[in-house]
Amino acid sequence: MEGFTLFIIGSLLYVILMVVIKGFFVVNQDERAVKTVFGRAKRINDSTTALDTAVTHMLNEDEKERYNFPNLQVIQPGGPYFKWPWEKVHKVSIATNASNLAYDPESSCANKNNTVLDAVTKDQLNIELSGQIRYRVSERNIYAYLFGIKNPIAHVMGYFVSVLREKIANFEGQQAVVDDDDTQTEILQKAANISINDLRKNLRDLNDKMDIECQGSEARYGVIMEASLITGIDPPDEVESALAAINTAYNQISSDISLAHASADQRIVESKRAVEIETLKAEGETEGIKLLANELTELKKRGGTRALDAYIRNAKLSLIDQTTSIYKTE
Repeated sequence: MEGFTLFIIGSLLYVILMVVIKGFFVVNQDERAVKTVFGRAKRINDSTTALDTAVTHMLNEDEKERYNFPNLQVIQPGGPYFKWPWEKVHKVSIATNASNLAYDPESSCANKNNTVLDAVTKDQLNIELSGQIRYRVSERNIYAYLFGIKNPIAHVMGYFVSVLREKIANFEGQQAVVDDDDTQTEILQKAANISINDLRKNLRDLNDKMDIECQGSEARYGVIMEASLITGIDPPDEVESALAAINTAYNQISSDISLAHASADQRIVESKRAVEIETLKAEGETEGIKLLANELTELKKRGGTRALDAYIRNAKLSLIDQTTSIYKTE
């Protein structure tokens, strides 16, 4: 009887010790934790994400109803904290993660071994995309990440890829405006629309559009898409050489047009300068004649017609002195 009692006491002490040892836990600085009681997460009253406009501002009314998750009591970094044996702690890292945009969590062979992502442009050209995305778990919607979906990263990557392919398939560069004074060559250049060139020239615009479209991932999957960076857009090898030839031709045309404009501008400037010089010469001669007329008028006022006649006679004499030959006609 005494041995049985000791066994019971020892068993109780062992259970208590294991409860105490396993009951304490800590949460690291880059982690957040959620506690469940018999499988049910502790919630903040009846609060849901549908009431939090900061999380669901990118969703329409139907999506807000579909992705309406409860707000949970999140355990902040620190500790030690205590839990009972019937409670379970779910820890989540909120550190920012980076991933290749071709990464497929469910298949290592997909997308050419997770290296490049295939897409189709508006002109039916198959291209390969490379780049990176950055994401982190949302503390404001941690329920969706832990309990809303089975594999949240797979859902997020699938969502990102579907949005990206849709943007690629419908992407159009900024339409050029044809002016009335454009030449035929300029009109042809502006009318040319090569989708892959538009994509390459507007990578930043495409990345910005992806960032905006992916803002809804926090409300849907509890994952914040912080940034997307598409760095490479490559067509098939047989198309690359043709595109290079087209680009070279357009560059040559642009260079010839720029040289022609520069030459024309230089001639216009030279012509304007010549006109200014001749205008100044004419103004100088005109000014001399005006001054002479004023002097003659003043001379006539002072001395009358005799003084004016004397001036004309002296002027004729100076002209005769400069004359080398005289022809007299009858």
